[in-house]
Amino acid sequence: MVTIIDTVSKETGAAKTARPRHPEKAHKPDNPVLRKPSWIRVKAPGSPVYKETRGIVKENKLTTVCEEAGCPNMGECWSQRHASFMIMGETCTRACAFCNVSTGIPNALDQDEPANTGKAVAQMGLKHVVITSVDRDDLDDGGAEHFAKVIHAIRDASPETTIEVLTPDFLRKEGALETVGAAKPDVFNHNLETVPSNYLKVRPGARYFHSIRLLQRVKELDPTMFTKSGIMVGLGEERNEILQLMDDLRVADVDFLTIGQYLQPTKKHHPVKSFVTPEEFKGYETIAYTKGFLLVSSSPLTRSSHHAGDDFAKLKAARIAKYGH
Repeated sequence: MVTIIDTVSKETGAAKTARPRHPEKAHKPDNPVLRKPSWIRVKAPGSPVYKETRGIVKENKLTTVCEEAGCPNMGECWSQRHASFMIMGETCTRACAFCNVSTGIPNALDQDEPANTGKAVAQMGLKHVVITSVDRDDLDDGGAEHFAKVIHAIRDASPETTIEVLTPDFLRKEGALETVGAAKPDVFNHNLETVPSNYLKVRPGARYFHSIRLLQRVKELDPTMFTKSGIMVGLGEERNEILQLMDDLRVADVDFLTIGQYLQPTKKHHPVKSFVTPEEFKGYETIAYTKGFLLVSSSPLTRSSHHAGDDFAKLKAARIAKYGH
């Protein structure tokens, strides 16, 4: 019997228990984990500001996607007081083949989470914050109302902070997108993650054209709201598929595209098929700009939330330069 050694610790009274992070992958065969090339490696975290950021997150009992997804940029971001908050718990109802967030049956929503998130944003003095979440297919609205409450709480606690949401697809959750949009985040991000031919094996719970339509619908509801999407490369996609995906996003009037290297979390996850070189990433960036994106971030270590604050300023400047407003 094959088991996963990657576990999630959970406090139960005075005891701490551990459960598999990905029980659905326990019986899958191991995939080899390729050695990372030199351009992928990052420094280990440990600065005083990093520790301070970690303390604020823990004090407010918050979860960050930085930790749960094992982001390679966490040391850099937390050392600059940048953190991306993951709301609605740390357990996802889906089991994507690339993702290291724990899979299972989630707990009830924490009703104090919106206020605690707002408090943490104010304590950290964030000029820009990213709010993402696990998928909550168990909820009637997919957690849309909770997203809205978090946005409003941040506005109350830190009015000058700009807010970016990175949402699930709200598949079969009528009215959910409209609920989040009505709360007026500054940036609405929803990641396609990969090309459509990979969806059945990489993102089986999602539907590619539903995600495209969701992003298009955001613009229909509020043409002034920035939209954003991201993909990973190295999952076995073909170059022409990436170019077609760019075209699909532009038809949906998406403003900002991020492209980063997929990194395999464990032997049970989808294998890395290739490490894309920095030169290839630069080529994708050049092509994406010619297709009309206002902003493109394409590099091995690019992640949706990396440098999000700086990128928001660039987005605004790019729109003014192109449209005059």
